[in-house]
Amino acid sequence: MKARIQWAGGAMFIGESGSGHAVVMDGAPESGGRNLGVRPMEMVLIGLGGCSSFDVVAILKKARQPVESCEAFLDAERADEDPKVFTRIHLRFVVQGRGLKESHVKRAVELSAEKYCSASIMLAKGGVSVTHSYEIIELGDAQLS
Repeated sequence: MKARIQWAGGAMFIGESGSGHAVVMDGAPESGGRNLGVRPMEMVLIGLGGCSSFDVVAILKKARQPVESCEAFLDAERADEDPKVFTRIHLRFVVQGRGLKESHVKRAVELSAEKYCSASIMLAKGGVSVTHSYEIIELGDAQLS
């Protein structure tokens, strides 16, 4: 896996993934940025959420669960002193579908946390308290899209 980061002036950088996708990172105005992109530590948090969400959906689909929507809400705290590393991150999954089995959703979240999500496991091994929870929303016929 490769990536390239290029300075674009001020506190702005362009990150390009090995697969050719680009993202703008920028600092807050008080740090010389123009607030035109996400902060690098926000990217870490977003990456964690994406990694774990990918796992949860893939595991549920493999179990033939009728998942129609999955959102992850992340809440993080950082140290007050430099380096301002993450100290605590909580991921809350909201999974929607018709007839989802709670045991499957619980297991998907656990497998992501304990076995598959490289980002979550790496952060936890680095001393970050990473916790997970989930909520299941049963979709009725009146909520068809």
